[in-house]
Amino acid sequence: MLVQVSEHCWVRQSSFCQSNTVVVRGDGGVLVVDPGVTGAELRSLAEELRSLGFSPVVGFSTHPHWDHMLWSRELGDPPRLATVDAVAHARASLTDAREKAGRLAPGNDLALVGLLDALPRDADSLDWPGPDVHVLHHRGHAPGHAALFVPADGVLVAGDMLSDVEVPLLDLKSGATDPLADYEQGLDVLEQVLDQGCRALVPGHGAVAADEGVRSRFHADRAYLDAVRRPSPVRDHRLDPGADYGPDWLIPEHEAQRSWCLAHDGG
Repeated sequence: MLVQVSEHCWVRQSSFCQSNTVVVRGDGGVLVVDPGVTGAELRSLAEELRSLGFSPVVGFSTHPHWDHMLWSRELGDPPRLATVDAVAHARASLTDAREKAGRLAPGNDLALVGLLDALPRDADSLDWPGPDVHVLHHRGHAPGHAALFVPADGVLVAGDMLSDVEVPLLDLKSGATDPLADYEQGLDVLEQVLDQGCRALVPGHGAVAADEGVRSRFHADRAYLDAVRRPSPVRDHRLDPGADYGPDWLIPEHEAQRSWCLAHDGG
């Protein structure tokens, strides 16, 4: 169910990994960001948008991981945008993305997975019939990652960063030279919105943060990145083995990137 979080923005959370779809209302239709995740959920999203009188006029994928590159024919056929580097990576990894979507999120139209159009490389905003939406480019977490900021509402759509249920997940798989530095630089880019009236933050996975909770997410991610490069155990509530959210895969991911950081960052 879509939940309104500001004048122009709604959020709908999937049963899969607490994934968030964001809808931004404009004068001529809506922007749909990272819709997901199962086929049934996408069809339900389309039905809910129709019931509200909302018609998608543009889609956006924050980064080229399979669960952020989904679509449904019921959402129409508007342009689906991503950054240049995200589109390049999506095209190179399309077979893998469609295999994962088919296996992990049944009911998807696999032919629509990853069909993205590239923004101009230097584009810093979306050209669409709605409120200003700033595009914040960086390389943290995935090639061509971008967050969106809606200054009229003070809403940051962060993609797969600043989550209350996932520790920062470094890009260890695409060949990045220094994924730890990339992630820290990504946080630097996103942190600029704190002085631009940011009042709410929507992560790719987990709960929406508001007001001082936004700053707390930045503090938590920076604390993790500082701790993961040290030999002492990392203490972070998101790594609780008894957590409801994903300890079976999140803790192994953490251990892998801790090993990388100790080997490459000097420990």
